[in-house]
Amino acid sequence: TSPSTSPSTSPSTSPSTSPSTSSWRRRPASPTRLHSTAEEIDVASLIENHAAPLQEINRRRNLAIISHPDSGKTTMTEKLLLYGGALQQAGAVRMKGGQRGTASDFMEMEKERGISISATVMSFDYNTLHINILDTPGHADFSEDTYRALAAADNAVMLLDAAKGLEPQTRKLFEVCRMRGLPMFTFCNKMDRPALSPYDIMDQIETEFGLETYPILWPIGDGERFKGVLDRMENVVHLFDKAAIRGGKADVKQIPMSDADALKAAINDDELFEKLLEDQEILEELIAPLVMERVMAGDQSPLFFGSAMTNFGVQLFLDRFCEMGTKPSPRFASRKDEATKGKKATRENNKDEEEENELVPPEFEEFTGFVFKTQANLDPKHRDRLAYIRIVSGSYQKGMKVGHSRSKPSKRYNLGQALTLFGNDRESIDVAYPGDVIGINNPGNWAIGDTLYTGNAKIAFPGIPSFSPEKFAYIRNPNPSSYKSFQKGIDQLLAEGAVQALRQRNDDGGGPLILAAVGQLQFEVVQARLKNEYGVDSDLEPIGYTLARWADGGWDAVDKADKDGKLFGIMIVQDIYKRPVLLFRNDWKAASVAEEEKYLELSPWSKPPSID
Repeated sequence: TSPSTSPSTSPSTSPSTSPSTSSWRRRPASPTRLHSTAEEIDVASLIENHAAPLQEINRRRNLAIISHPDSGKTTMTEKLLLYGGALQQAGAVRMKGGQRGTASDFMEMEKERGISISATVMSFDYNTLHINILDTPGHADFSEDTYRALAAADNAVMLLDAAKGLEPQTRKLFEVCRMRGLPMFTFCNKMDRPALSPYDIMDQIETEFGLETYPILWPIGDGERFKGVLDRMENVVHLFDKAAIRGGKADVKQIPMSDADALKAAINDDELFEKLLEDQEILEELIAPLVMERVMAGDQSPLFFGSAMTNFGVQLFLDRFCEMGTKPSPRFASRKDEATKGKKATRENNKDEEEENELVPPEFEEFTGFVFKTQANLDPKHRDRLAYIRIVSGSYQKGMKVGHSRSKPSKRYNLGQALTLFGNDRESIDVAYPGDVIGINNPGNWAIGDTLYTGNAKIAFPGIPSFSPEKFAYIRNPNPSSYKSFQKGIDQLLAEGAVQALRQRNDDGGGPLILAAVGQLQFEVVQARLKNEYGVDSDLEPIGYTLARWADGGWDAVDKADKDGKLFGIMIVQDIYKRPVLLFRNDWKAASVAEEEKYLELSPWSKPPSID
């Protein structure tokens, strides 16, 4: 189950006009704003105005693409880049002949297996807008990385295989998007292959998700008879011919529905022509009108049909998304007055603070952003470490100083250089705005879910928790001579969140390391990256446990339960922050202990603690 403690978007609350930039939007029960003592804050952050220009906010759009594996997600991303002008020729997930590889799948293992392993950011300008695309892994073993990427998104595109309809991973990711309040656009892909009836697909979505769809691009045929689409917004038919150059743009012929003779001749299939006329009439009579307020609220989804592989309908979708997609949305965050920094807060007080959230609009005068992903070795020659930061409000300016949500209030970090991202390609930038995703060199203190901010109050967006792992294994270095490289690789991969790490209680690093993952493929990725990026081998020894629970009650509670014999058959370990974690062999045992020993305060996820 997706935890509720992560950042959420509220697109329906996006302001149509610019609010005052001197204050946040508040929940009714939020406390009065407090003011900090200037001596603890970098003076420059008090006098600089980091507000972003309204025109730059309004031209930002970002989207995350979600799907079940093999629905064509990475191919769709490539074609959006092609039609967005970011690529001259789209790449192929599985390359043939002279085809180039994809921009978003750049890891060796991604190229070898033809799957996405890590979420990737692609930024480009299209017409007057600046687009950020987050290509997410489809495989369930990497769902945690997808979950983090969705934290940075304002819009979601649900990509379906038109022959299969809704699939298990699509269902899981849809629920995450719904929890975050993301507007949902639906694209039914692979219409160049035999497909389900469009009506069946619409019925599936409405029946299973309770989500009403509004067809914008309606298909004309499928498989080898797929001719093109009807754009219902313009009442124009777009008939496609395959691109002359593999990976190039498709040739398109546009014919208005009013020109029946020309349309019938161009389709050159009497059955398809009659079916098109019939479908148009049915849709006009039976489908409720498109209401953008309902789309923003997640009650209605614009529906598109096409084929990313053959480039049919991709540019039409991109153009409609640019018109309909929401601009950067406000987000809830907590704010803490620096005057209380010396007081030791109780656990209950900390819980209260987390609940006292205020809405930060993109027009807010201070810079705020959160880390949703970290990545090592984008440039293996330099062993770099990047933090991917989604900007929520204000503007990034080269050389600015920022606070860090888990560091001491007076601690400031200098953001000397930011990078715009395009897969594993990077380019330095001097300024960035709300909705943008930038890469910042990670000094080692920044973890997934951390907030960076300017101004005289500590700001913290709700963290992005680590999921409960379901696979556990000891990892060992078989070659003592490569100890340093092995340890460096493990440390950097753990910092990325590729897997989680556990140790025996009171083990300060000398004992065996336990890797914890959501799925088996994560272990394989770690071993492959250790070999490819750090030149070291590794051995894995699986452990027979199936889930983990963090004991928020602390070590005293764990010791009490253990002394009373309540933890028989349960492995007691610690995470990297030396907090107690219990490993269980089955769900029944975990549920039983949680119910009977409530003082353990078992939790299926965790967040990084504050930095002392």
